[in-house]
Amino acid sequence: MTTTPESPPSTPSGADQRRNEIVASAARLFDEFGYGNTSMQQIAIAAQMAKPTLYHYFSAKDAILFQVHEEFIDILIRQFRGRALRSTGLRDRLVGAMTDILTLMDTHRGHVRVFFEHHRELPAEQQRLIRAKRDEYEAMLVGVLEDGRARGELILDQPRLTALGIFGMCNWAYQWYSRDGALAPAEIAERFGSVVLDGLSPRGD
Repeated sequence: MTTTPESPPSTPSGADQRRNEIVASAARLFDEFGYGNTSMQQIAIAAQMAKPTLYHYFSAKDAILFQVHEEFIDILIRQFRGRALRSTGLRDRLVGAMTDILTLMDTHRGHVRVFFEHHRELPAEQQRLIRAKRDEYEAMLVGVLEDGRARGELILDQPRLTALGIFGMCNWAYQWYSRDGALAPAEIAERFGSVVLDGLSPRGD
């Protein structure tokens, strides 16, 4: 039996790359100055293009804002699904999800602030789309906790409440996390994971 070689991974087109550069530039500006204080002209300058050219890629500022939100949540969903295919271990999947969120503080700093502070500026339909993806991601984490409970690895009666607590620990970190701090994102995630899985009180015999 002959096998067909796998197709090489697709690479972004020039237009897609340019759009990605625009979104990255805008996210940095939104992080530094706030969404409301950033103009399309400023985004064009940061992306090193004329303002009319910017409108060729994005019809309005809220279209860029939506793209920032979608990139952020799509990264988390994609990484969560990929880890689920590689591992069924509770600690690996839970701490891995926390690491994903915290790592974005380094790699997508502007996206993080925008996602948590500027979702209300999205048009109603785009808010609905992003909310659906947020709910999907939340459900995946709840599913991991429910699986841990079913296996007897966790004792909890409110998996969703626990998931919200985990998100609260990680999501708020953008307010205080520093790249110059003593701990890297993965190390912070390990410590957060220990709080969730092992608790704070010393175990008895």
